[in-house]
Amino acid sequence: MAEITASMVKELRERTGLGMMECKKALTEANGDMNKAEDLLRIKSGAKASKAAGRIAAEGVIGSYVSPDGKIGALVEVNCETDFVAKNEEFLNFAKACAQLVAEHDPADVEALSKLKMASGQTVEEARQALIMKLGENMAIRRIARFATSGRLSVYLHGNRIGVMVDLNGGDETLGKDIAMHVAASKPIAVSKEQVPAETIEREREIAKARALESGKPANIVDKIVEGSVAKFLAEVTLLGQPFVKNPDQSVEALLKSKGATVNSFTLFIVGEGIEKKVVDYAAEVAAAAKV
Repeated sequence: MAEITASMVKELRERTGLGMMECKKALTEANGDMNKAEDLLRIKSGAKASKAAGRIAAEGVIGSYVSPDGKIGALVEVNCETDFVAKNEEFLNFAKACAQLVAEHDPADVEALSKLKMASGQTVEEARQALIMKLGENMAIRRIARFATSGRLSVYLHGNRIGVMVDLNGGDETLGKDIAMHVAASKPIAVSKEQVPAETIEREREIAKARALESGKPANIVDKIVEGSVAKFLAEVTLLGQPFVKNPDQSVEALLKSKGATVNSFTLFIVGEGIEKKVVDYAAEVAAAAKV
């Protein structure tokens, strides 16, 4: 039997929003398998799917750049150790400069970006090392995304920790900003239901079926319940299906149609998404040291 730690229970609570004892029981039943425990809770309690924002840990910023004609752009995530450095002007400027280099030179990956030269004449890697020496913290470029379109690119940054780039055909600059802001707030996983991975839909279908059977629903209506649950899920996680954040009575799809616009794609970067940040228990460290 796997050991169920407090940190595991905490993570499952963040994923599902359910109580400590429920989460501990599910983890025990799943023998410590986090994903299996989450599925068990969703079947038994109707908890929603976990959200990426609940897994944010590391510090840093999202740097962005869009060319003057709105045709080429980039997002870059640069991580550091503390929020204090994340607000440093030189650190912010480094992230912005990296984003412009990505847009203008289209490096294949972070390693290729690190070899490009900045306006100072330093390579990106040399500039990063210099910043580490000056600010006294480790920092790293985690990921990059470049965009090129025949339409229009719009970007939205929320506190430099959430960055969204939207590729839009039709509409105007205001619509692009509104759609990018909506993505930052509602965090869809795809533009339309056709773009949602088949394995994601199948997982939802299995959970909905298990939930319906456990609730004692007649077998002859289970399929209808399952398809209804899947349809609801797809509306919640797709951009077109979501209610527009500025006007919940109107879907994003309806808004776009009213403006004669379509969204080709979007990218959402959240600082530290999926990174586990080490939590230091100083009281425990002092207690342990006292026993030595």
